[in-house]
Amino acid sequence: MKRVLAGVLDVAYREVGPPDGTPAVLLHGFPYDIHAYDAAAERLAGSGVRCLIPYLRGYGPTRFRDPATPRSGEQAALGSDLLAFLDALGIERAVLAGYDWGGRAACVVAALWPDRAAGLVSCGVGYNIQNIQASGKPAAPDVEHRLWYQYYLHGERGRAGLAANRSEFCALLWRLWSPTWRFTEEMYARTARSFEENPDFVDVVVHSYRHRFGLVSGDPTLVAIEARLACQPPITVPSVVLLGADDGVGPPPATDTDAAHFTGPYRRAVVSGVGHNFPQEAPDTFAEAVLGLL
Repeated sequence: MKRVLAGVLDVAYREVGPPDGTPAVLLHGFPYDIHAYDAAAERLAGSGVRCLIPYLRGYGPTRFRDPATPRSGEQAALGSDLLAFLDALGIERAVLAGYDWGGRAACVVAALWPDRAAGLVSCGVGYNIQNIQASGKPAAPDVEHRLWYQYYLHGERGRAGLAANRSEFCALLWRLWSPTWRFTEEMYARTARSFEENPDFVDVVVHSYRHRFGLVSGDPTLVAIEARLACQPPITVPSVVLLGADDGVGPPPATDTDAAHFTGPYRRAVVSGVGHNFPQEAPDTFAEAVLGLL
């Protein structure tokens, strides 16, 4: 495990592969951690890729440097964290790959700072930039019921529930979101420490699920970035979108509704037998996508 001071964070991260290899930043989602990339990173490292795998804000040993920094989980914060991480390590360009929150961070940087992204792999959701202005428009009932956990966290009962039952809450999401993935108790426990031991996890998670619906204000220092994201900027870098056919929270639609947001080389694949945690459930497919962008 390594550490680097990057923007508002003291980031803990794992590095795998040759130091002079082509860099790829692998970004986990909620509620997961860097262990989602154990197998994929080994495969990539064996092909000469320098894999950098950070704990996101609110997870694992990553910490805020200043107690006064807002514990924001908004998309601008995730993108800003990734940009600061690249800057802190002196990395001019890297393949950015992730899913869920990590995929959002990768999409934000690829859209707003395309010169820093050699390519993008986005799993679970292709164009993973939130349209907060449209968040009040209801979706179809079969979509809405899958978002119960987000609505739960909109109230103080949900905050208290997450705080009291971090491990149980997240284990339930693992089962619901990846119904065909047979993970072991040991695998889950290794990741659950990231939720249980980070003092900022609950605050960051609750803010994330409230901010995306316009229910709370964001970090004042990130207003300009959120304004740029509100315009739904296109992603121009070479991109691969990987979707699990068995994703329990976001089943892939039959028609590609995200393609219009990608104006560069673009490929979309729906993979059977895979749920929401794509890199850990299908590490070889994920690694091949990254290698295809080098």
